[in-house]
Amino acid sequence: MAIKKKDFVEVEYTGKLKEDNLIFDTTDEKLARENGMYDQNASYGSIVICIGEGQLLAGLDKQIEGKEIGEYDFDLTPEEGFGKKDAKLIQLIPTSKFKKDKVQPVPGMQVNIDGVVATIKSVSGGRTLVDFNHPLSGRDLNYKIKLNRLVEDKKEKIESYLKLQIGLKEVKVEIKDDKAEIELPIPEEAQKELSKKIKELVGVESKFVTPPKEEKK
Repeated sequence: MAIKKKDFVEVEYTGKLKEDNLIFDTTDEKLARENGMYDQNASYGSIVICIGEGQLLAGLDKQIEGKEIGEYDFDLTPEEGFGKKDAKLIQLIPTSKFKKDKVQPVPGMQVNIDGVVATIKSVSGGRTLVDFNHPLSGRDLNYKIKLNRLVEDKKEKIESYLKLQIGLKEVKVEIKDDKAEIELPIPEEAQKELSKKIKELVGVESKFVTPPKEEKK
C-alpha cells in the first residue's frame, strides 16, 4: 500500500554528507555514539512522522510519498536538503559587537546573532565574516531510511505529532468516545491551532487539560 500525504509512518534513518560520507543525523543511538554526535537530551530509536507536515527535510518527505513499507536509499540535492548557499547571507560584522557580548569570535564557531544561528568564517582587521546560511547548505546528502509501518492508532498519532511539533519526550493522551484529552499546559491560542491540526490529520476533536499538581510530601 503506497504511502500518501497525512499518513503517519514509523521510520528510522541516517543522514550523511554525500561527498565525505560523514554522518550528521541519525535515529540510531549506537551510530550516534560511534560518530561522536551522541546527545543525551535527544531521543533515539524509531520515530513516527506525518507525511507532508514538514517533520523531515522537504526533499525526504517528498521521496517517501508513494513508497511502500521497506528500506530505501535516497540522494538529496542541496535544494531538497538545506538549500543552496546564498551569498547575501554572508556578512561582515564589527568584531566589537561580539566582544560587547563577551564572545571571542574564532573561525568555525557557531554563534547566535539576534536569534539566528550563524558560523564565523574569518576574523581580521576589526571585522568578522559571518555566514548565516545553514551549516549544511550547498551540500549533497544521502539518507538511508527504513519505513517500518503505517500507524493507525489515533492515540499514537496524536502523541507522536505533539512530541515532534512541541519538542517533548512524553505527552499524555487519552481517547474517550472518539475525543482526545491531552494533558499539556500550553497557551489557549496554541491549543486552538493544535486542536485544528489534530482534527485535520487524525479526525478527532481534542481538548487540553492542565496536569494535576503533585502533592508535596
